[in-house]
Amino acid sequence: MVTPKKTKIVATLGPASSTRDVLHNMIKAGVNVFRINFSHADYKDVQEKIDIIRELNKEYGYTTSILADLQGPKLRVGTMAEDVIVNPGDIITFSTKQEFKGDAKNVYMNYKQFPKDVQSGERILLDDGKLIFEVVETNDIDQVTAKVIQGGPLKSKKGVNLPMTKVSLPALTEKDIKDAIFAINAQVDWIALSFVRTKEDLMDLQNLIKEHSDYKIPIIAKIEKPEAVKNIKKIIAHCDALMVARGDLGVEIPAQEVPLIQKELVNIAKNARIPVIIATQMMETMISSLTPTRAEVNDVANSVMDGADAVMLSGETSIGSHPIQVIEKMTQIIQSVENSPLIRVPQTPPQIKTNRYITKNICYHAALMANEIEAKAICTLTNSGYTAFQISAWRPNSNILVFSSNKRIITQLNLLWGVQAFYYDKYVSTDETIEDINRMVAEKGFAQSGDMVINLAAMPIIEKGMVNTLRISEVK
Repeated sequence: MVTPKKTKIVATLGPASSTRDVLHNMIKAGVNVFRINFSHADYKDVQEKIDIIRELNKEYGYTTSILADLQGPKLRVGTMAEDVIVNPGDIITFSTKQEFKGDAKNVYMNYKQFPKDVQSGERILLDDGKLIFEVVETNDIDQVTAKVIQGGPLKSKKGVNLPMTKVSLPALTEKDIKDAIFAINAQVDWIALSFVRTKEDLMDLQNLIKEHSDYKIPIIAKIEKPEAVKNIKKIIAHCDALMVARGDLGVEIPAQEVPLIQKELVNIAKNARIPVIIATQMMETMISSLTPTRAEVNDVANSVMDGADAVMLSGETSIGSHPIQVIEKMTQIIQSVENSPLIRVPQTPPQIKTNRYITKNICYHAALMANEIEAKAICTLTNSGYTAFQISAWRPNSNILVFSSNKRIITQLNLLWGVQAFYYDKYVSTDETIEDINRMVAEKGFAQSGDMVINLAAMPIIEKGMVNTLRISEVK
């Protein structure tokens, strides 16, 4: 039995979550989506985990989703020859010519365009912003001289952030293209693109998916750069979900600005009717401890109350000592707050008359009516999953039950707030199909005799077109 809740949990796979037993217990404790972090992924190992998750889905009737998270253009320094501590005022040269072991004066940088892209006065941040350098000069070919502003240990292979620099690297690197093709062939449910800056970054990934798959795999835009925040209105039109990736975002943007940006991004996603995931350091102390801090409990609770569809765990489940317990604790926090009347998401009815205007309006009124008549469930038949996205975004009190003959949609929708999806392929007549579904709803325990249920369908049902019908039924 999977623990019931509406807000979804995304858990990152890793050495701590690699056996069938652990993965099964994590699903039972509340995991809805497993994330593959392609920054640290071996294809053979990844395929084994995907196979285990799919076997568990098949054996127990779960709908656990799989998310492939591409690394993006990760900038790093090279290996250091010795332990180095840099102090404010020190001068250091970053070189891109060829890899070498660094010291207190010279460090290798893996980003070849670095000397061309940076300008004097710009900041270089290392190791999640622990070290700060300012560019003194660049030779525009293979060397950048910088002054230490904030010192400390300069360690091997640490990540580099350039918050003021217009980086010329594409969001989709050669490694990402290879990883994406593997993920597409493995038929993952979602693909997340790191360090998105513009809508073109997303369009490149969409084209790659089209080239290698007959099936649309939805894309999550990870927001972790100031440029992405600035371009968010254009980005939102070209992605299927947002991830507020607070790790790099909190390095590239002053940390004190991140909380309001998080709220703003959640609000933008809710208005666009797409899901939003809050990620990074949610329960970080539980990597080693069995108890989260009060601040972490508040962070998870506030993310849920902001209107997040999902909250995400990284190191806590990939390398942590307590991958099952952290899911149990997060589930408890979610359950304690997600039904609070304090939660308010945008409730503006659809205005723009696109070709889906009728369907959007039906979904909007279904959610309102379900609350008015205290319906136990909104049931929708869908082939594309579109109505599930719409109904979920309106946050009705009732269960959102989705029925589809498209098996790939069933796991994909597991990321969406409140949505539970089931396989159904007996499309006969509208009356018979709705009666059949209502019987299934009662059998699964979502409603009892005399309860009200709202059914959404496309008539004629056999054509599987856009939803154009709302019907209220009493469960017999």
